[in-house]
Amino acid sequence: MLACELELVIAMDVSRSVDRYEFDLMRYGTADAFRDPEVIDLIRYMEGGMRVTLTQWSGPKQQKQMIPWSILTSPDTVTTFAQAIEDMERAYRYDLTAPAEGILHAHDLFSKPKSLCKRRVIDVSGDGVKNQGSPVRAVTQRLGQSGTTINGLVIQGDRPDPLAFYELEIVSGPMSFIEIADGYEDFPRAMLRKLIKEMSPLYSEMTAQTGRKAGAD
Repeated sequence: MLACELELVIAMDVSRSVDRYEFDLMRYGTADAFRDPEVIDLIRYMEGGMRVTLTQWSGPKQQKQMIPWSILTSPDTVTTFAQAIEDMERAYRYDLTAPAEGILHAHDLFSKPKSLCKRRVIDVSGDGVKNQGSPVRAVTQRLGQSGTTINGLVIQGDRPDPLAFYELEIVSGPMSFIEIADGYEDFPRAMLRKLIKEMSPLYSEMTAQTGRKAGAD
């Protein structure tokens, strides 16, 4: 029997295109999204709750799990996790952008050999395109075909615009989607909207059904 509804890895881009102020907007925006009453209610009504962790990534050798796996089932557990995000430091600052390695690292964090939860989701947030590391699509396509959902939160404003890159290279797997932030100031709103969509019961059931079919192929 599966222990929980959702196993989620938040994979945050902290490459050199992200300045200190923008990192704070991502950090506080993610913490506040988990504190939102609608998110707390969705978690509380999940069967077994959810498992969630947060990792930061940048260049090919720069990936670090910043917050251990946490089991969220109640307002208190959500509040503790949100505070850990708010208190989190930055692991890297001056490196390039290697999404393939960041996503592989995120996937390696999932429970082995099988997921403890009904769904596996990797959330990739960033403001730029690949400029270092391995080809991205081969990685995301393979993980998506295995039943892992990879969603994107694209922060627009840089050049080249990262949206097309995320659409073509990043998102993959059952019911995957992109949420768009119109610059870093819009990141908190976009993160909240993305979490609510991922946690909604209808989306959860559709994703799980598609994931079971993908995993069987």
